[in-house]
Amino acid sequence: MHATRKLWTWLAIICVASFAVLLWVGKEIYLKAPPIPQQVVSTSGEVLYQGDQVTLGQQAWLSAGGQELGTVWGHGSYVAPDWSADWLHREALALQELFAQQYYKSDYASLPTQLRAQVDALVKQELRTNTYDEKTGVLALSDIRAKAVQQVAAHYIGLFGSDPKLDKLRGQYAMTSGSLPSADERKALTGFFFWSSWAAAADRPGVAGLSYTSNWPSEPLVGNTPSAGTGIWSIASVILMIGAIAAMLLFHSSHGEESDPTPPKADPLFSLKATPSMKATKKYFFVVIGLILAQVGFGVVTAHYSVEGTSFFGFPLADILPFTVSRTIHTQFAVLWIATAWLATGLYIAPVIGGHEPKFQKLGTDVLFYALLFIVVGSTVCGWLGTVQHKGTAFSFWLGSQGLEFTSMGRIWQYLLFVGLLFWALLLGRGLWPALTKPSESRGLITMVFLAAVCIGGFYATSLTWGRTTHYSMIEYWRWWLVHLWVEGFFEVFATAVIALLFSRLGLIRAATANTAIVLETIVFLFGGILGTLHHLYWTGTPTSVIAIGAMFSALEVVPLSMIGIEAYRNYQRSKAAPWVQSYKWAILCFIAVGFWNTVGAGLLGFSINTPIALYYMQGLNLTAAHGHAALFGVYGMLGIGLMLFCLRGLSDRLAWSDALLKPMFWLLNIGLAMMVFISLVPAGIYQAVASISKGMWYARSPEVIHSHFMETMVWLRVPGDIVFAIGVLFLALFALRLLKGGEPQQSTVAANDNLGAVK
Repeated sequence: MHATRKLWTWLAIICVASFAVLLWVGKEIYLKAPPIPQQVVSTSGEVLYQGDQVTLGQQAWLSAGGQELGTVWGHGSYVAPDWSADWLHREALALQELFAQQYYKSDYASLPTQLRAQVDALVKQELRTNTYDEKTGVLALSDIRAKAVQQVAAHYIGLFGSDPKLDKLRGQYAMTSGSLPSADERKALTGFFFWSSWAAAADRPGVAGLSYTSNWPSEPLVGNTPSAGTGIWSIASVILMIGAIAAMLLFHSSHGEESDPTPPKADPLFSLKATPSMKATKKYFFVVIGLILAQVGFGVVTAHYSVEGTSFFGFPLADILPFTVSRTIHTQFAVLWIATAWLATGLYIAPVIGGHEPKFQKLGTDVLFYALLFIVVGSTVCGWLGTVQHKGTAFSFWLGSQGLEFTSMGRIWQYLLFVGLLFWALLLGRGLWPALTKPSESRGLITMVFLAAVCIGGFYATSLTWGRTTHYSMIEYWRWWLVHLWVEGFFEVFATAVIALLFSRLGLIRAATANTAIVLETIVFLFGGILGTLHHLYWTGTPTSVIAIGAMFSALEVVPLSMIGIEAYRNYQRSKAAPWVQSYKWAILCFIAVGFWNTVGAGLLGFSINTPIALYYMQGLNLTAAHGHAALFGVYGMLGIGLMLFCLRGLSDRLAWSDALLKPMFWLLNIGLAMMVFISLVPAGIYQAVASISKGMWYARSPEVIHSHFMETMVWLRVPGDIVFAIGVLFLALFALRLLKGGEPQQSTVAANDNLGAVK
């Protein structure tokens, strides 16, 4: 107990210190983010943009799809370009032509090599020189650059409008005609794109050769190449990771784990009678399966758009379901069904662990269910309406889609979801309270489950920190507080603690041993996970310290994953510990799959893109998608399914249970995911990375690459994996349908509290 208290103390110190550093970095980002000029003017006095136009342009882009329609500074979807990289390249090409005409009365391509080199030097100097005056807030451009800006702006005004000459390009970008009907918003949009590319090329004040985005994106025409810090901190992070893994292996080998206890002769939970609130969670799980089916369907449509653009096998589906909507639903539903499975699991186990049914617990469980259903349906419908009917920036922010990946629902829905998550934590706490206040071997595990739940709910507040006019660098800072800290922090802790708690209740592991192990694992997870958030922010207009801190702590995130395989193997052994454990076989195998995908998806594929030098060339390419699919579904999706199966085992008629349906479900989901990732996404990502390294980020995201024969072949090679995966989902749906027809559990009629007390 004394050793465990020390670990809790260290955990508190690490959390406080890590969040203090993260907040300090946030202050530095706020102070040193690329300035938004009050005016952008030419030397002849023509006003190109006002400051509020740049801000309005950011809102316009987000309302038109935002990060579901290409990227800015590398964050978003993969079919349309990175607009900052695209603008930068187009402006450099425009300047080449203008300088060639001004000095040599010839087009650039006709110039001899020596003269082209002179023009290239002029272009680089023009784009890298920072002419922003901090005192007046004015960004002054030469007349020749102002002309280049106007030429490039005309292209985007037509692209986001309805210029018929750009129909083919819009199709390649999976854009619909008239994405921004308002002429004022289209003009403002070009101001935002210009500003994002200006920050990517202009040298920081007093620092030659280093832009506000640390020279991202890669662009030879303006001298954007990796900084020295990018390379140095990449090497240092790899060395640190190897050393930390070696230290963990040494620690593990010198502190042999205690052997598992002899399992009970019978299932300790067999005679458990579900309480009313536990029964009320059953409908959550059927909604989970419905959301999985919907997510897979929208994923198929989204993937197909990368070939046909705005059609689905010839049918003009984008007229009623644009790419931006289908991808938003695909990504949003992934988060929602995983979260719903976890919420339901918490509500299911709370009475079991606490030993009683709190008053009105079933009512609270029902109210939360219908509230979540209202949020899911309402946010989806309003997001679709806002996009299809072009209801404007205010509607998009408050009710429609904010255009931010994984945090896209409108602010009103975010407020409601935040309240719902806090209400869930309250219900969970009510159920767990007797066990939290009573000394026992498993109290540490129960405490960790509850604290993780509180953090999952509480940290959703970070999605409420930005407003419509917040600087884009700060939006990204706060957005990753939510996305990264949920996935790499509190989800990991909640998952590990819940699995350990379930196994201890089944008598497969010792509660006292698990207590210490869980606190130690949480320390390791959060030590790298909290400050590892910064690896998402290398190129978003942040100080160079972000690269140093993010690189080192992101490398530490991989360290605990190196031991996951050992835990997965031990779980496999536990699945064979006693004959009755076979009743939970497929839930346990899902937990084993979590270990595999944690190592492969989060570990190998994650670290392959997380070092600064790798991410410099791979940000926003298909290797990111490969990591995202393998980690999000492979880890948290399989965990959600495993937890769901564990709960449904106690909520369903055992005669209706069908391992014959779960077996193909499990193998088809995992095999299909592996096919999708390694046959399609990884080769496509490597192909794009080569293009990025050789010619620049603009080229890796250009139609020439995205719609090349190789890349479109990779899209079609997703089909076999998608089909295998989809069939696995259908088996899960058939399994659920069988349970639905199986009626209520046929179990002992002993009083609920007596049963719960006996289990406890």
